[in-house]
Amino acid sequence: MADLVEGATGLEAAERIARRDLARLNYPPANWVPERFGPDGKRVLDVLVVGAGMCGQTAGWNLLREGIRNIRVIERNFYRREGPWNTTARMPILRSPKHLTGPDLGVPSLTFRAWYEAQHGSAGWEALYKVKRLDWMDYLLWVRKVVDLPVENGVALERVEPAGKFLKTTLSTGEQLHVRKLVLANGRDGSGGFKWPRFPSFDPDSPKRAGKVFHTLEEIDFGKFVGKRIGVLGVLATAIDNTATALEAGAREAICYARRPHLPQVNKSKGASFPGFQRGQGMLDDDWRWKIYTYMLSAGSPPPHESVLRVQKLPGFSFRFSEPWLDVIVDGDGVTVKTTKSVERFDVVLMGTGFDVDMSRRPEFAAFASNIKIWGDTRSPEDAKANGEAALYPYLGPGFELMEKEPGRTPLLSDIHLFNWGSILSQGALAGDIPGLFVGSPRLVQAISHSLFRADVAQHAENMFNQEDPELAPTDYYVPREKRSGTL
Repeated sequence: MADLVEGATGLEAAERIARRDLARLNYPPANWVPERFGPDGKRVLDVLVVGAGMCGQTAGWNLLREGIRNIRVIERNFYRREGPWNTTARMPILRSPKHLTGPDLGVPSLTFRAWYEAQHGSAGWEALYKVKRLDWMDYLLWVRKVVDLPVENGVALERVEPAGKFLKTTLSTGEQLHVRKLVLANGRDGSGGFKWPRFPSFDPDSPKRAGKVFHTLEEIDFGKFVGKRIGVLGVLATAIDNTATALEAGAREAICYARRPHLPQVNKSKGASFPGFQRGQGMLDDDWRWKIYTYMLSAGSPPPHESVLRVQKLPGFSFRFSEPWLDVIVDGDGVTVKTTKSVERFDVVLMGTGFDVDMSRRPEFAAFASNIKIWGDTRSPEDAKANGEAALYPYLGPGFELMEKEPGRTPLLSDIHLFNWGSILSQGALAGDIPGLFVGSPRLVQAISHSLFRADVAQHAENMFNQEDPELAPTDYYVPREKRSGTL
């Protein structure tokens, strides 16, 4: 391996090794998908990947690895702001153990460990407790560079609609593209939006909330909270991490409120983080899948113990359990919060209430939204009502594709693949959590590959029939095509 690393150190050497390994794997193979042309006379894009965070990036380079090269990957945010890592994630370290793989797609020299050891050595790896959040961001961008995945930053999907045999997408740049497959790798809120609690006096769309009420998944300037008193609704991971960030930035006091009497204690998702579960959950019947994930969603996950220890060390922090909020009233000077036990006055309120999965909230899918099959369509009315949030999750096919509620009304719907958190009820945690990527990305890409092949099978067969590359020529063993038995 000396020839690969001579004159190079650290990441330079690691990059050379990884590129050599990719070359040994014949990456990237030649494109095999026949060209298609749209009604505008332009070549149709085979796959448009929306989002270049962890899931979108991994899907994109997996498509290239499959020989599907007529693709584009767009990302609404600018470079180094892909995904939550450098924007709305506010924990110092990742929750996941350091040894997990996924974005590497099984190439050892592309693992986080390889990236980290190139800079800190084996001893540094052994000493590492967990992965720093911004290190993970840098690692993902390094993988993207090494696999030569082109990403168009600052470009968003604004609309998708049927256009004959293809999907027509409109981008934020004004460009319109005809595409065969659309992959939505657009983050945790990509199948819905922020979940705002309902209170008699609170309107999340009111301009009055500006600067006073924030959702914890928004980008926030915590430097403006110096000396402020803050009320936080929620005690799970994002609520705790936002609270700590506010106090570390100089907030005077921050109180986290919860309806429950104590913090959740057990992370049930750990019981589903092994290959059998990750590969098998999406193959189960509807009853089992519904039973498993309605339980997981209702159980919730405790905040990481590192986050709890972080916030409990900070002056001005406190929990208030068994004290749900009844109303939130925003005025010119701050926010009044009425709870079951008191009336409190805050300068700023943070809502750590997560996000909704509800495709009807996504304006770009207005042309399809009414016919997207959801899990509530597969359950009894009583069961769907008892699990109202789970009932809104889209019911996906085996390749993460959206399904029709009324078959035949929007047949192109199955060309849209949901590779974000909205897929969890159908497929398990394969699109959003690091441990599931090694199953989720290949499953997605194989489904797209199979579909593209089936659509052009006549042309592929004709190409095979017409294949002329004599392996024995020019020896006497070569038999001209017209004299071969069985010639078509």
